[in-house]
Amino acid sequence: MDAKKRERYEKISDRLTELVGGKDNIQGVAHCATRLRIVLKDNDIADLKQIEGVDLVKGVFVAGDQLQIIFGAGLVNDVYEVFAERSNMKNMSLSDLKTEANRKMNPIQRIIKALSDVFIDIMPGILAAALLTGLSGVLGNFQFIENSDTLFGITKLINIASGAIFGFLPLAVAYSACKRFGGRPILGIVMGCIMLSPSLADAYAAAQGTVDVETLHIFGLGIDLVGFQGGIIVALLMGVLTAKLDIFFEKKVPEVIRLLVSPLLTTLVGAILLFVIVGPIGRGLASGITNGLVFMTQNFGAIGYAIFSGVQQLIVITGLHHIFGAIEAQLLVDTGRNFLNPLMSVAIIAQGGAVLGYLVLNRKDNKVKELCIPSFISVLFGITEPALFGINVRFKFPLIGGCIGGAIGGLVVYFTNLAALGFGTTVVPGIALADPSNNGYIWYIVAHLIALACGFIITILLGLKNKVNN
Repeated sequence: MDAKKRERYEKISDRLTELVGGKDNIQGVAHCATRLRIVLKDNDIADLKQIEGVDLVKGVFVAGDQLQIIFGAGLVNDVYEVFAERSNMKNMSLSDLKTEANRKMNPIQRIIKALSDVFIDIMPGILAAALLTGLSGVLGNFQFIENSDTLFGITKLINIASGAIFGFLPLAVAYSACKRFGGRPILGIVMGCIMLSPSLADAYAAAQGTVDVETLHIFGLGIDLVGFQGGIIVALLMGVLTAKLDIFFEKKVPEVIRLLVSPLLTTLVGAILLFVIVGPIGRGLASGITNGLVFMTQNFGAIGYAIFSGVQQLIVITGLHHIFGAIEAQLLVDTGRNFLNPLMSVAIIAQGGAVLGYLVLNRKDNKVKELCIPSFISVLFGITEPALFGINVRFKFPLIGGCIGGAIGGLVVYFTNLAALGFGTTVVPGIALADPSNNGYIWYIVAHLIALACGFIITILLGLKNKVNN
């Protein structure tokens, strides 16, 4: 680094130090590909508006309890070198910085942050599956696709690709969770393979009673050999458990046999705990939450609808929403109409509105655009994981805005008596399933536009309030 550049970076560093509250307010410094990341004792002291005007700064925001200052690729390395040196924070890694930031969070914030970290790693796969699922849903509605062997074949391959990604999502979650909590990622993959083993009865088929389930008896306990398709919360728990077991056995097993025995014990103990403890708890939680939500919507009228559509996307965060398919199928058999589908659909589009609200608040940030735009597109096809875990859960207030927008959309669904005649698709492709009676198609569009607008507006209001408070 030549003297002229160094002098410029020293001026930038000194100015930043002043604007963040001085050296005494700095707990840690690191950088990623484009941003200087600083953990402060008190974020309220930092003057974000003044920092935006500092030489070479392209943007600034607070996320994950870190002050993140955008400089750009390459440049940030040089700025960090000088800033860290002058603030006596040299040689701190990004992992060290995250650990420092986590210490400032309360237990709930840490859980949400850990959950977000798990899904950030597998976001590209989720996003690919989301867009492929949406494309498959749209193409499947055209007759000319079925009349063309080539187009039908391509559509079929798209459907297989998207279904495969989501079908093995528990495996990906177990891998990412194991990695996030310090275990060897390959052991998370192994545990995910056990959860989805073809030797187990398919979870969806078992829920519908279309397959015989084998039961083992171990120490007097009956253990049903059912797979964990859609068991995201079980996968999360098993990923964490596998990581802890791996760390434990790596410390306790003698080095001379560690390479062989440690992964063996981790996998064996983990598999036993999966079927005896973790799996039943996860399934019980899924069943309890689902039955409670259905009871609420059927007995509490408009309030029940609003609560269901308001919290439904929180259920998506846990992965428990996959069991709704069996309930929707039963609703169609019993009543001929599926009231859950439009409720879930407005909850989804409201989260998309929240993504757009966050995009407007951060419209100058190209990185935000790169994340928000494809996430919103996937929402239009009924897939919210990219939006939830890439944006809304990470920054909290968009999630709140989306939930409130979903609740308002749920009220519209109740008062217009919206329902679906099928299940399996929502939002834009979902209009094909809407019950056309009582102008159902029109009210379907209206309900979604209202939920979208409310999620959008409330997120902007919450975001502006956060900026004022900061």
